[in-house]
Amino acid sequence: MAHYLDPKNDLTFKRVFGEHKHLCRSLLNSLLPLEQPVVSLEYHTGELVPELEVLRHSIVDVRCTDSDGRHFIVEMQMHWSDSFKSRVLLNASKAYVMQLDRADKYELLQPVYSLNFVNDTFEKSPDMRDEYYHHYKIVNVKNTEKQIKGLEFVFIELPKFKPQNRAEKKLHELWLRFLTEVNESVSEIPRELLENKDTCEAVKYMEVSAYSKEQLFAYDKVRDGIMTEVSMLSDSKREGLIEGEAKGVAKGVAKVAFNMLKNGISAEDIMQYTGLTMTEIQALQRK
Repeated sequence: MAHYLDPKNDLTFKRVFGEHKHLCRSLLNSLLPLEQPVVSLEYHTGELVPELEVLRHSIVDVRCTDSDGRHFIVEMQMHWSDSFKSRVLLNASKAYVMQLDRADKYELLQPVYSLNFVNDTFEKSPDMRDEYYHHYKIVNVKNTEKQIKGLEFVFIELPKFKPQNRAEKKLHELWLRFLTEVNESVSEIPRELLENKDTCEAVKYMEVSAYSKEQLFAYDKVRDGIMTEVSMLSDSKREGLIEGEAKGVAKGVAKVAFNMLKNGISAEDIMQYTGLTMTEIQALQRK
């Protein structure tokens, strides 16, 4: 019985989409809103490293250009942070600007498409509860049909995705099923993934036997790093919530004490009922 790895891990994600052009092409064509499909593509090995030291960790997973000159950036983000959209915008803008040198004309610049998978939920409003696919582009506010072409972004919330078996979006759904249904706890791969030649090939690259001991160690290191980062983020949010609640309670107590002072209640009685010190009450009296 085969054992599998998670394709969302940095190592495995790059193995599938950063080393096999036909699989990356299939992914782009099935998930991006392209006017013309990608026919062939070439990888870019150089990273989009900003000159600012504080932003030097802005590294992309897969970057490539197709035969029409269009640029594509593909990223897998394991958990959401408010800074991720800014990082995505930075990387896409960098890829757009890097096309231009002194001999080029602005009209020769080719569009940049940024495809971002997020293994987290970031759109939490009730009206977006079932919306997992988010397409952004530069449009006129009053007439969204008018667009400034050059940069387009797609964010996909993987936890929200639910297969609907739509014939017109078969490959779209198969790739998202590959990313969401294949993992370390799976012993049997869904039949639909094995019936498609692209996703079937991708599944084979997820077999543990396809990796050396050194690669599996690197895989575990990435996974453990993500778990640690998520745990630290969760702890930080919880501590912030507790701190915020404490500040809210203190503010409420101070307001009650202030109203008691206005109604002529003695400082001693206020101390007894609120737990405030005489110094804190005297500070309220001076306001």
